[in-house]
Amino acid sequence: MSMLEVKNINVYYGSIHAIKDISFSVEQGEVVALIGANGAGKSTILKTISGLLRTKTGSISFQNQSITTTIPHKIVAQGLAHVPEGRRIFAQMSVEENLEMGAYTRSNSEIAPGLERVYERFPRLKERRRQTAGTLSGDEQQMLAMGRALMSRPTLLMLDEPSMGLAPILVEEIFDIIRELHKDGTTILLVEQNAQMALSVADRGYVLETGKIVLSGGGIQLLQDDAVRKAYLGG
Repeated sequence: MSMLEVKNINVYYGSIHAIKDISFSVEQGEVVALIGANGAGKSTILKTISGLLRTKTGSISFQNQSITTTIPHKIVAQGLAHVPEGRRIFAQMSVEENLEMGAYTRSNSEIAPGLERVYERFPRLKERRRQTAGTLSGDEQQMLAMGRALMSRPTLLMLDEPSMGLAPILVEEIFDIIRELHKDGTTILLVEQNAQMALSVADRGYVLETGKIVLSGGGIQLLQDDAVRKAYLGG
């Protein structure tokens, strides 16, 4: 049984047909990567799944329940968290206040244990918990965005361009964290322009071009595919 099932969705921005009859699934315990050039529709898909955009046709189900028309905070409460492109932290609030905001669907008694779990995974956030979030470095802000999402205790974590704007050594650090989350049992749907890194951690991947899925397969299989290498890996 798929944890996430997306069937025949079509999404428009006004008259622009951004997502064209896309279907895919994510199984429990998988890392699934969506790769493609800028404007391919990757972020639009995540926004549609999380309820920020609406599909004109088709359906989206999560843990065997339809979320096609569910409002975003109820989707979070069901166990699906979205780390948006560009981090979108609350820059004027402290690190800890940002994390507490991530627990808005949980009971008050769950906040302290949640903070402990996040601080255990991200020790630098614990060191900077009183610091204003906007003064963090880029990779620390990405850790904060991921930590905030984890405060909702998601069963599926959607990450949108987690390596954006980071130096190569910091990209490695973020992907090490993604590997650790996966190892600990978190199911992950990953949108990433760095196709090499994304496919290296993915069980499966889908290649998008102008709002359509044009190729799919195992992560390693796609890494070795000549068309993928030529288009996205410089090979």
